[in-house]
Amino acid sequence: SSDLDDVVLLCNNELKGNNCSNTEKSSPEEERRRQHRSRRKKQNSLADEVDLMTLLNQCAQAVSSFDLRGANELLRQIRQHASPYGDSIQRLAHHVANALEARIAGTGSTVSTNLVDAKFSASDFLKAYRLYVSAVPFKRMSFFLANCSIAKLAEKATKIHIIDFGVFLGLQWPCLIQHLSKRPNGPPKLRITGIDYPQQGFRPAQRVDATGHRLSGYCARFRVPFSYNGIAQKWETIQPEDLKIEKDELVIVNCMSRSGTLLDETVEANSPRDAFLALVRKLNPSLFIHGVVNGTFNAPFFVTRFREALFHYSSVFDVFDETIPREAHERFLIESEVYGKEVFNVVACEGAERVQRPETYKQWQVRTMKAGLRQVALDQELMEEAKAMVKANYHKDFMVDVDRHWMLQGWKGRTFCALSFWQPA
Repeated sequence: SSDLDDVVLLCNNELKGNNCSNTEKSSPEEERRRQHRSRRKKQNSLADEVDLMTLLNQCAQAVSSFDLRGANELLRQIRQHASPYGDSIQRLAHHVANALEARIAGTGSTVSTNLVDAKFSASDFLKAYRLYVSAVPFKRMSFFLANCSIAKLAEKATKIHIIDFGVFLGLQWPCLIQHLSKRPNGPPKLRITGIDYPQQGFRPAQRVDATGHRLSGYCARFRVPFSYNGIAQKWETIQPEDLKIEKDELVIVNCMSRSGTLLDETVEANSPRDAFLALVRKLNPSLFIHGVVNGTFNAPFFVTRFREALFHYSSVFDVFDETIPREAHERFLIESEVYGKEVFNVVACEGAERVQRPETYKQWQVRTMKAGLRQVALDQELMEEAKAMVKANYHKDFMVDVDRHWMLQGWKGRTFCALSFWQPA
């Protein structure tokens, strides 16, 4: 694996310890320049911002009441201000306008918002990911807390089986593999079952298998005995026997921020969400690690959902505006291929085609308890460490908090994601 992969995916030090956060802190001078830019930007864009947000809401209203002439006129006005290279609101408006247009034309379902179908190579994504984790702590802190918890639990285990729902590129695991290789009593045997949605086209398991290959390279390098099983199918169709669990292995189920793409009971009577949690319970894991996107834009009513989504994504794009230079190509990639497509799906699609359906962590808590799992308290020491890492390495408006045994992460008081640990009740 390349040096770039290493910089992004490995810890420079022990798993516990600041270097696990691998972030680059900006100098006071850069910080001052950035704040000046941001102040100037706010003054310039305030008028535009108010107008664009209002225009977008009015346009959604027109679309929902089938006023096509009104909607198209509003879209024309939005297009005059929107730009994928402008400030945060202009960028968001660009993606929302595309989505509203597709909704009017009825072409929403032609764009896949599955991460596995994203139009970028693994190496391009890694470059973007490197920029993202150095500017935004959400992924890094979730991985830190999850991996430290696994390492603690597996201290004496000889065989570990991690079942990763939504494995994507397996970015969480190189750091853990590196840590396991340093165990005083030698590394355990590691099995990873990488599960993701099938890709469009003739090779549904291409990305899942490539991930296994990449992880296998890390294990060979760190001399950790390894086997991998890739599964590319809808999660709710997986049976416990597909996962080939062995009697003497420590089983950990991991799902990071992807369960919000499962359909719920408003679409299918047998909720795939509940089926997924029931499957987790049947696997009887020693630990279930669940990271969720905390969102309230899953309303069946379009205008309500639109408003909530606009509010949520304007915060997301604001994070990028405050922490990543506008001209960075990687930022453009993340905004268009990841968040832009999410916005597109929320706005342009309905029914089973609308797969971006985040719930709040409190809703997930109720679902998970109903499935027969009980929550495990967060490790206080690790939480303090995570808070210190965010404070030392990231913008002051990022927050790390705890509520009901969930680690919450957010920006300017808005909770974006949450992480919790569970065991069979």
